[in-house]
Amino acid sequence: MKFIELPKPLILASQSPRRAQLLRHIGFEVDVIPANIDETADSSAFPEKLAVDLARQKAQAVADQIKNGFVVGADTLVVLSREILGKPRDATEAREMLHFLSGNTHEVFTGFAIISRPENLSVTGWERTAVTFRELEDWEINRYIEIDHPFDKAGAYGIQDTSALFVESIHGCYYNVVGFPLTKFYVSLKSLLIRLEQ
Repeated sequence: MKFIELPKPLILASQSPRRAQLLRHIGFEVDVIPANIDETADSSAFPEKLAVDLARQKAQAVADQIKNGFVVGADTLVVLSREILGKPRDATEAREMLHFLSGNTHEVFTGFAIISRPENLSVTGWERTAVTFRELEDWEINRYIEIDHPFDKAGAYGIQDTSALFVESIHGCYYNVVGFPLTKFYVSLKSLLIRLEQ
């Protein structure tokens, strides 16, 4: 039995298997249509604004292709000392990012956007979580990269994989760090459903 019934399909504008898995985890059937947009980060923007803007662009790119459905876009950023860490291009860059995060508290921002087609009503939101890493040894970083290949993950780690061993504490939504703030998304989706009924 589903927790909430939707009147039309839920479409995820992302190729992230983690986001699709999280949405299915709370009972949604999810269709996936990846959005092809330029995800280059503007380091001068506030991270929450940038995450929401990128999420909205992803959702809109897919919404323009469909006639009916709820299109969901999302983007996750890892930030330390005002520096935005995107997805590492290779093992060398992943190693640099993890050394940077080692022994420090960073912030994870996820922005999301939901666009309802054909009405073109939308809602956006974002979540912030603080994550503290313990001091990491070089061999641990190298072994993690060898095992989990974190090249599709902002900040070069995924808290749901072996890098859970790096995390000393988190303050805020765990699922936000995985890549999608489920509670805030659900509340926003409910608000959109109410608007559609009016």
